[in-house]
Amino acid sequence: MTWLIVILLFLGNLTAQFSDVTNNRDLEERLFSLLLRLQIEKNYDTLLFYGDDCAFPSLSKRLQIPTVLVSSGSTTFEWNFSSLTLILSCDFQAEREENYRTLIKLQMNRRLILLRGDIQPESVCDFYSKKEQYNVAMVKENLDQSGVVYSCRLFQDLNFENVNLFEGNPIFIEQFRNMKGARIRSLPELDAPRCMLYRYPKSGKEKYIGYLANLLNHFVEKVNATMEMQEHLIEAGKEVSFVNITNWAAEDLLDIGMSETLYYEMSNFDTLSYPYVMSSYCLMVPLPDEMPFSQIYMAIVDPIVLIMILLLYLIFSVMLIYLQKKSLSLSSILMNDTCMRGLLAQSFPFPRYSSRKLKLILMILCFSSVITTTMYFAYLQAFIYDPPLDPYMDFFPNFENSRYIVAINIYDEDIVQSLNVSEEKMLVLDLHGFFNLRDTFNTKYAYPVTEVRWMTYSEQQNLFDYPLFYYSETLCLNYLDYVSFPIRRHLPYRDLFEEHILRQKEFGFTKHWIERGFFDMWRLNVTSLEDLSPPLLDDYNEVEEFSWVFGMYFAGMGISCCCFGLELIAHNLNRWR
Repeated sequence: MTWLIVILLFLGNLTAQFSDVTNNRDLEERLFSLLLRLQIEKNYDTLLFYGDDCAFPSLSKRLQIPTVLVSSGSTTFEWNFSSLTLILSCDFQAEREENYRTLIKLQMNRRLILLRGDIQPESVCDFYSKKEQYNVAMVKENLDQSGVVYSCRLFQDLNFENVNLFEGNPIFIEQFRNMKGARIRSLPELDAPRCMLYRYPKSGKEKYIGYLANLLNHFVEKVNATMEMQEHLIEAGKEVSFVNITNWAAEDLLDIGMSETLYYEMSNFDTLSYPYVMSSYCLMVPLPDEMPFSQIYMAIVDPIVLIMILLLYLIFSVMLIYLQKKSLSLSSILMNDTCMRGLLAQSFPFPRYSSRKLKLILMILCFSSVITTTMYFAYLQAFIYDPPLDPYMDFFPNFENSRYIVAINIYDEDIVQSLNVSEEKMLVLDLHGFFNLRDTFNTKYAYPVTEVRWMTYSEQQNLFDYPLFYYSETLCLNYLDYVSFPIRRHLPYRDLFEEHILRQKEFGFTKHWIERGFFDMWRLNVTSLEDLSPPLLDDYNEVEEFSWVFGMYFAGMGISCCCFGLELIAHNLNRWR
């Protein structure tokens, strides 16, 4: 009897073990087919296992896919493998990742979790949603019998859905494609033309427009969300700047800020979106001053040309005196009345009974005088009508010897100082004061401005009588400046937002919004059509502007008087002798 009982117990235990082996094989086969189906729905090329002692690790050899096994639940390194990774967990708490860089990179990857015991799918979805991981599916150990996969769903009353494997419904879906009115927290920086406030006259409803605001508005509409402005973050009496918005996004107080980011003070780009607009950040510099009229008369006299004219004068003088008198003297060559009048295009007595050679020389003298006077007269008229400009600024050290001062905001002070600009040549203002001063077109200062913002200033200058500033591509604080949106670190729809940025640029909406920036500013009374260029002086010349002319005239008269006096003295000496 005792032996019979022992034999029966042995047979029962053997039957149970055989049953467990059979069940494990059925579960593995069903999990294998599930993993193949997930690969068809969306390809993956890496498997990441959290935990151990379950059916998942044994499937990696059959799938022939690179596999990483993290039995401790957390990696000690930053995840640098392909983003097409499927995460498998032997238990819903098997994943205990603490490396935040790895968490960011694997946040939106698909997760498949094996549930054991009486754990409910609702609590699992709750657990992962608090970690902002939403692509989560679960299977129980009786998958081979039930054929049901539990998939988390965010924007619905029940936070999970039963997906029957035999019905062909998708297990994972793009949940943030339709957010069903969920809020997106934001805050605008009212800086034209990026973001401007428009209030409907009848309803009083507010709307933000601009090339930054338009993109965010369209994204909210695209994903069927609701924009919620976090105005409670603004302290009383203080203004909002892109610095505040960047910091609030980094502190997870905002989802997406409606402003640019303070990227050059960041150690990493976790809270920055994909670059939206690429431009440069250079100085708009006042156009150089025109040459004063008093200097024009000397500017048209080129030293080389003047030397050539004097050489021609000497050559003509020698030839004329030699052909007429057959003798030369220094005084007769230097004080030749005929050559002096001829080169100044004045009349002079033509000698009678001239030889052919003498006539030829006088004809050449007359032709040379016409060419010379015509050339200088044309130069003089052209320079007076449109005086030449002083040299353009091309290096920052040139500001030391100029009348200009570089007006900057407090965030650019260190950059400008590193470019060898002294403090005497800098005016540092707060952000709001800097923007106000730049909008006045005060030609005493040069201002840093992005290339996109310069387009509106250039358009505004077309309404002036004459332009005041130019955009210098050599005086740059940053040759490659880009505009990105500040976003919080674990934004779950970051990929959708960055895809939206690229699509808007691809279809030309960004370019269109930037080009119509000045029109939007004028429509919202952010800027005016007033001509800010100083009035031009009346069309007359001051006496001081003829200083060189009068100087040369009186110098010539003085020399003439001296020569006349010397002739009188010489004549009287001859009479006394």
